[in-house]
Formats: sequence, structure tokens, C-alpha cells
Amino acid sequence: MKRKINNFSRKITQNTNLPAAHAMLYATGMKESDFCKAQIGIVSNWYEGNPCNMHLDILGKKIKSSVINQNLVGFQFTTIGVSDGITMGTSGMRFSLPSRELIADSIETVVESHHYDGVIAIPGCDKNIPGVMISLLRLNRPSIIVYGGSISSGFYNKKKLDIVSSFEALGKKNTCKISEEEYKNIVKNSCPGPGACGGMYTANTMASALEAMGMMLPYSSSSPSISKNKKRECETVSTFIKNLLEKKIKPKDIVTKTSIENGVKFAMCLGGSTNLILHFLAIAKSANINFTLKDFQKISNQVPLIGNLKPSGIFLMEDIHNNIGGIPVIIKYLLNEGILSGDCLTVTGETLYENMKNIPNINFNQKIIYPLNNPIKKNGHIRILYGNLSPEGSVAKITGKEGTFFRGKANVFDSEKDANKAILNHKILQGEVIVIRYVGPIGGPGMPEMLKPTSYIMGSGLGKNVALITDGRFSGGSHGFVVGHITPEAQSGGLIAFIKNGDIIQIDTENNTLTLEVEEKEIQKRKKEWTPPLLKIKKGYLYKYIKTVSPASKGCITDQF
Repeated sequence: MKRKINNFSRKITQNTNLPAAHAMLYATGMKESDFCKAQIGIVSNWYEGNPCNMHLDILGKKIKSSVINQNLVGFQFTTIGVSDGITMGTSGMRFSLPSRELIADSIETVVESHHYDGVIAIPGCDKNIPGVMISLLRLNRPSIIVYGGSISSGFYNKKKLDIVSSFEALGKKNTCKISEEEYKNIVKNSCPGPGACGGMYTANTMASALEAMGMMLPYSSSSPSISKNKKRECETVSTFIKNLLEKKIKPKDIVTKTSIENGVKFAMCLGGSTNLILHFLAIAKSANINFTLKDFQKISNQVPLIGNLKPSGIFLMEDIHNNIGGIPVIIKYLLNEGILSGDCLTVTGETLYENMKNIPNINFNQKIIYPLNNPIKKNGHIRILYGNLSPEGSVAKITGKEGTFFRGKANVFDSEKDANKAILNHKILQGEVIVIRYVGPIGGPGMPEMLKPTSYIMGSGLGKNVALITDGRFSGGSHGFVVGHITPEAQSGGLIAFIKNGDIIQIDTENNTLTLEVEEKEIQKRKKEWTPPLLKIKKGYLYKYIKTVSPASKGCITDQF
């Protein structure tokens, strides 16, 4: 007997007491014969104002056509997005991380209320991917993620460019390393078309991790946005969603502690963004899986850094596609070497091991991915630091190029804007530790990314001579000796609020400590004198976010209660 696959939609379509609902479905173009078919919600983060997302509607239409060809009903809908690149360094950046929660809430709302039987999600930019993943876990009905794909590299003056090239160009211009004309040409040529930022920044980090975790079809994370491969994926994904419906395979069957470990291990091997910490803490919480900061440190101790990818390296996701053969080739290598576990279920209906059977072996006649016996760094680049400055944890991104130890005098700023101004006006001295505070989940609010200051530092040639610590977070494009996610944050009375100019700060990524070298008596004196600043926001969505968000050490989730 054929198994029913319209388990949710039939509560509307087969209910004769809902004439108005049926009338509206007829108005959408459904025929009477469609009322017995399963319905698929096809959600994208499409909007025109961001290259990462501007093509997703086209991909959605291709997917809808393939869904119809499988004798299913497809309904396209969209959710919001925020461009990190456009909002970076502005007040709009405060909405970036909070947008993850809005994305999850809106998808959950539409799918639950309209009783869709399955979901195909098409994210593009940084917070899109974890946002849709969180919602799919809450819904827990058959689902697949189709990544919008990476952008092609820009090109100017015989050099490849990407989004971070434009940020760093400003630092170079301000130190007279390049002319005004060269600066403008770099900016104009950094982003040539649609697709997510090209390095192993947050979007590509999360896409790669979710493919290794089993929530994407093989090659989804590395197929470029406008490639034939991406078009082919959109045309074939419907066969897999139908298979998941028939076999009743749901996200919580795929997302287990072992598969989460696969995703995090893979991202760390490639040198992924520190944002994966926040997002995987939230994903694990949504899946009811116990996964904490200590799990990230344990994994970082176990896996080497082998990806020579931007921002710390030199290659882009398009190079993995063109010269390696795609992300599955790397997954197979790490699977064969025992880094990843192959018995995890995936959206193909098969295990990760079974998916990799016919994937070609990696060829090390290239400089993009290093072999495990000759890694770029023998252990992971992400370090979880504790100490009097971060008793609940902080996150460092250390590839080894910056060194592993830094001790210097604090130069303190109560906003990113003031720090940026100081860097661009040459007010930062070699050997200093830049402190940017009151930019955490509550203080920011929204825990904005510090890509501008890190890019200006690198562009100014200070990358190896200064460190930066913050209760904010970093873009996947950030590199240098940087520590973020300091918890408790300044707004909540964390020790970072009491640092004064000239205080000595020690960052030790060998022993995983972050220390303010000030006597406890003096710290207590400063604490008594401290008054928390007024909240920057008193109404609207960000105010609601302030009132519900968890600390960075718990993933900045808003459904914690």
C-alpha cells in the first residue's frame, strides 16, 4: 500500500469544513486533482538589495518547476535578510545577528500555519543559513537546504578580489600604500555579480558545515551561484524531497550530536568563521542536543587546519570547485582518514559514507587543501579562552600566522566607530591591545561584527603588531590576533567594562586564557564605581531582542525560556 505523504496539508485540503480555505487554494491555481498531493514550502531569502541573495528567486522558480514535475504542489515564499557587507560599520549591523531569529520565526510561522508537508530552503547570506536550519529543526518535517552558492571572484590589476579586498583597500589608501584611483577600482571590481562572499567567511563556513552534517545534497555548498551545477541541483532536489516524504526522514533524524561534530570538524579544518560557534550553539539547542563551548575546544584540539582559504589564506570557494572538484572530495578525504563519521544519515536518504562512495579522491597537487600529515596548523584555529576577562568563555581565531601569545597595553573604546576613527587616524601603537566594548548582544545591541576595524588593522600593516578583543563578534572575513564573544559582556557588568587605558592584557592561546593583569582589589573598586550605561534602544524589534537574548556563550538565542 502506497504511503501517504500529505500528512500535514491534508488537514486543510481534505477537510470539507474549510470551504474558504479551499476557495483560496483554488485561487492560487490549484486544481481539484492537486488537493490530494503533498505540499512543499519553497522558502528563499530573496531580495534585490544584496548580491548574496538577489538571484535566489530564480533558483526558487527552478525548484518549483521540479517539484511540480514530481507530482507535488510547491508554494514559494520569502523571508527577510540583512546584508552584512552593506551594513558593516553602521547602525544597521545591529540587525544582522538578530535577523537569524526573525528568519527562523517567520519560516516556522508560515509552514506551521499553512500545513506544508515539507520544506526546501534556499539561503544565501551569513545569517540566512543558520536561520533556516533553526526553523527546520523546530518544524521537524522533511526538509532540504539548497545553498544559493558563492560569488565569482572580482579581478583588478592582475589580482583576484573579493569583498574583504574592498575593506582592506581603505586601510591601504589611508596609509598611502595605494592611490585614490586604485582604491576606487578595487571597490568597483570586488563583487562582480550574484552569490555569497567568496572566501571561507560565515556563509561558506555554514554551508560547508551543513553539507558535512547531511542537510544539503553533495556539492551544494561549493557549486557557484550561476553555475550549471547549481541549476542541476535545483532541477533534481525535488526527487530527494519526495524520497524524504516517503521515508518520513526528518531533520532531527539527520541532525545528531555526531553529525553536528562532523559539521564543526569540517568547518574547523577549512579555517571557518568564528560565527559558527554562535550558530551551532543555536542549532544544537533547537535540536535538543547538549553541545557547549567546551565541545568546540575539544574538537579544535583534535583537528588540524588544512584549508588555505581566505581570509587567513589565499584561495576562494570557487577554487575548491574548479581545482579540487568540490566540497565532497574534501569530505571523502576526511572520512577516509577517520576525522569524520560516515554513518550519519543525510538528505539523500543515504549515509554520508554511502554518498561519498563514487566521489573521486583528492589530488594534493595543489595548494588549496593541505594533507593531514603536513597541515597549515596541527590543531584547530578556533580557541575558547577563559580567565578573569571571560569567565564564561570567549572565542579567538588563531591560525598561527599571528603567533599564539600576545601581551600589551589596553587602548579602550566604547564603540566600534571610535575604534575605527583611531585606527584610520594612526592613533594605534604597535604592541597595543585594542578593546572594543559595549557591542555585545545587549550592549550593541545585536552583537555587531568587527570587520571594519580588523580590515583597517590589516590594511594599515598592523596585523602582526596589535591585538583586538571585544564583546562583539567578528565577520568570517576578519583575521589577525583577535578575540571576541567575551562573556559576560560589558553591558551586563563583565570585567571588560572595567578595563582602563594602559592596563596590561594577556592573551595566551596555548593555555587558552584571557587575563586582565590588574589586582583584584582594584577591580572591585572599579566595579563599585561603575554604572551600566543606558540601553541604546528602547523600542522596536531590537528592544525585544535585548529582553530575550541569551549570552554569546549560549548562542544568542531568543527562545531560551
